Amino acid sequence: MTFNHTDLYAALIHELKNDLGLLSITLDSIAPQGEATHDAAVDSARLLCQGVVDRLQQALRVYKAIDQPIRPSIDAWSPHDAVHEIRDRAASLSRGRIRVEAMLSPEVPEIWFFDRDLVEMALINAIHNSLAYARSSLRIEASMLEGALALTVRDDSPGYPAHILAGAATDSSGHTRQTGLGLQFSRLIAESHDNRGRRGELRLHNDQGAVFCLLLP
Repeated sequence: MTFNHTDLYAALIHELKNDLGLLSITLDSIAPQGEATHDAAVDSARLLCQGVVDRLQQALRVYKAIDQPIRPSIDAWSPHDAVHEIRDRAASLSRGRIRVEAMLSPEVPEIWFFDRDLVEMALINAIHNSLAYARSSLRIEASMLEGALALTVRDDSPGYPAHILAGAATDSSGHTRQTGLGLQFSRLIAESHDNRGRRGELRLHNDQGAVFCLLLP
């Protein structure tokens, strides 16, 4: 059995992801000592480690998408359950360092059709970024926008820098410029959701902090 360079890189990424996953579990097992410097350092290491694990997982999916597009497994899911479960995961990652809330607009239906695993990966990536930069709060929201389900991560950080917002725009040919692996992956996830010719979108803007929004048709 022979490996080409693509197989080798993918295998290496997978092995690193697994090793860092074990390290993340070890860091999770370290109990707080009540000493601010120690606890903050462990917390930062834990978040960084989990963030790298998530990005390696994204790298594997993006790598596969080079040769063929991401094919979502669309099914009926509850946006209400999804938002609350993701809120709980964000709160667990935060460990009380910042306030984590969920907000659902009344018009959000009980059921929507999307790939739950892919959408959760995109939102968790945004949550990692928010946890790194938010001052005191993070909110996961669900609402309806332009006939699509809008799943949003909003924080009170200084917001996205100008070059990230510029990269989120499309050029004159309609192609989206890359703004980093996490955002590229989230954009691929959004655009993989298609309903009667309308594709999903990733929208970024600043509004008293960073706002990351997935629109799912």
